[in-house]
Amino acid sequence: MLAAFTFNTAENLPVGLLEVISAGLRVSLPAAGLLVTGYGVMVAVASLPLAHVTRAVPRRHVLTGLLAALVVSSAAAALAASYWQLLVARLLTALAQALFWAVLGPVAVGLFAPRVRGRVVGALSVAGSLALVLGVPAGTWLGRHSDWRTPMAALAVPGLVSLVTIAVLLPTSPPEEAPAAYGTRPDTRRFVTVLAAGTLSATGAFAGYTYVVTFLRDVSGFPSDSVDSLLVVFGVACLAGVAVTGALLDRFPQSALTTAVAVQAVGMLGLYAAGGRPAAEVVSLVLMGGALGPVFMAAQNAMLHCAPGRTDMALAANSGFYNAGIAAGAALGGLILPPAGVRAVFLAGGLLTAGACAVLLGGRPPRAGRAVSRPG
Repeated sequence: MLAAFTFNTAENLPVGLLEVISAGLRVSLPAAGLLVTGYGVMVAVASLPLAHVTRAVPRRHVLTGLLAALVVSSAAAALAASYWQLLVARLLTALAQALFWAVLGPVAVGLFAPRVRGRVVGALSVAGSLALVLGVPAGTWLGRHSDWRTPMAALAVPGLVSLVTIAVLLPTSPPEEAPAAYGTRPDTRRFVTVLAAGTLSATGAFAGYTYVVTFLRDVSGFPSDSVDSLLVVFGVACLAGVAVTGALLDRFPQSALTTAVAVQAVGMLGLYAAGGRPAAEVVSLVLMGGALGPVFMAAQNAMLHCAPGRTDMALAANSGFYNAGIAAGAALGGLILPPAGVRAVFLAGGLLTAGACAVLLGGRPPRAGRAVSRPG
């Protein structure tokens, strides 16, 4: 959980420090924004290849190596003397994260009985969501009151604690013999359905979320201080949604993803329809935030059940496609915004998310039957 918190904080920290980094390194704001965009593209491109290359390496060694890369890249980012050195350090962190989420899930749930694995996925997702509610705001405050290098360096501390703990305590075994190495009910059609729906929902969500500040300011008319508070509300809603969904994953593994995607669609279309009515917009914003985290979490949990082969490869595919959806969504929003306005961005995002819900409803549910057990 600490490692998940640290990686998610590292991924999103520059969002709150773009202006500080831009001024400190004397680069344009769009160039500083590439520290975020380049990170997402690297995760999308590298997830599956890295998972394939390391498929035979014991998971304890992989996780300690990934956390070592996080510690080194955090220190390198803090010591960067130029924009390009900082960008290289960020891409190293992204390479580590590209494999981290693929490996983390099977390792963590494999330590527990199958009947409670949904709660384990939920706990990891709560830790990841805390990065948006606690880690990034704290890092942003620290960077604005000292220097952007300080929060970058601070990430090395929890990364090192996680590294030592996992290196000392995690059991070592061949990956193919791990308890959660294979899906409990392999189903190729369900795998493709979840992958497609997750990518569509990510594209829709981030088409709107990328420009949510613009929407709240220009359409809703909220002042800057209120917008900052609403972003905190959005993060808290995301955390609450993850916590509630995580508690229900073991009881409703099939419907959790469909419900989360449907709530996200309602929230985004609600923002479009309620333009200019602040109370309705806040409700819609909470619905969107409450669904954003659970969509990815429920998709990860689904992969642990329906993976047609190794679960780490399925999770790598899910992470890679989801990040590709994030990049595509941000690009789509940027294309729609100039000619049609920010409300149209949320309409497009909501319709894409509704399409993801239709994909899930039209997909065949996993076959009933016994859990599959495979020899090492």
